Amino acid sequence: MNNKMLAAVVEAFGQPLVMRHLDIPVPGPGMILIKVEACGVCHTDLHAAKGDWPLKPALPFTPGHEGIGIVVALGEGVTAVQKGERVGVPWLYSACGHCEYCLQAWETVCAKAEFGGYTRNGGFAEYILADPEYVAHIPAGLAPCEAAPIICAGVTTYKGIKEADVRPGQWIVISGVGGLGHLAVQYAKAMGLRVCAVDIDDRKLAHATQLGADAVVNAKSADPVAAVIAATQGGGHGVLITAPSLGAFKQGVAMTRKLGTCVLVGLPPGEFPMALFDVVANCITVRGSFVGNRQDMAEALAFAAEGKVKADIELQPLSAINQVFERLEHGDVPSRVVIDFSAD
Repeated sequence: MNNKMLAAVVEAFGQPLVMRHLDIPVPGPGMILIKVEACGVCHTDLHAAKGDWPLKPALPFTPGHEGIGIVVALGEGVTAVQKGERVGVPWLYSACGHCEYCLQAWETVCAKAEFGGYTRNGGFAEYILADPEYVAHIPAGLAPCEAAPIICAGVTTYKGIKEADVRPGQWIVISGVGGLGHLAVQYAKAMGLRVCAVDIDDRKLAHATQLGADAVVNAKSADPVAAVIAATQGGGHGVLITAPSLGAFKQGVAMTRKLGTCVLVGLPPGEFPMALFDVVANCITVRGSFVGNRQDMAEALAFAAEGKVKADIELQPLSAINQVFERLEHGDVPSRVVIDFSAD
């Protein structure tokens, strides 16, 4: 193989990514090398490139944590995957495997966890190194571009719905029906839940209806909280907030039924605004959910492989990444952009 690869690199926070020809990495002991076929673009990538969060990536770095590709080289001692296997490199790049959290299948909160496209170089490159113990195993018949959003947006929303502890027939409110939320609607319906979708974009709400949402509410209406409570006859038994908006977080708690659970998966910068009296008096559980573990990943991919969940994707070449980021920042991406490496 040629010893150079094309990668989109963050060299300064808040600046456009720079296209670089870098050396193709060589997998050391216990690592693998993947030739990337597709990589989804997530709002988290934008946060990473802007340095929005308290723990910032070390510069320079390559974003992307929805990379799907073929294993082309194995480091010494690797037995968990084989050359030629199709795998995904998700947000959870690796963890220690033996702390109290890892032993409880909560490796996402391991103190030694590494994150793809953040603390480790990610999938906005033609090749990527990965830990074979933590890659996603892509089911046969699921195309790379279709699988890419599932290993982040899919598993994140699927796990969030599980954490909402909502039973079939009960209401879940999904706040934000873009890249994450349109998958959340599909997972919720496949799990037998009644769905109320909330967004500020009528096009996204129409899409949610097509995907099976039982009710939709435009958050720009006079009183979206009252509208949700009326549509669900008391509020959501569970509320999943995917929108990267502090206003959506405050509304989400207010949309939660007494004894219900509000799950937070969106990550807007800033402090969480919460009406403490309402949370206490209504016995509401507010819970953070951070992607999902490896079993959640296998389950989320199985839904997609069975045709029950399908990401609405738009294909773009790696060379268009800065335009994609600009659109993402302005809310001009209806669902999920996937970088198609056959396009450049």
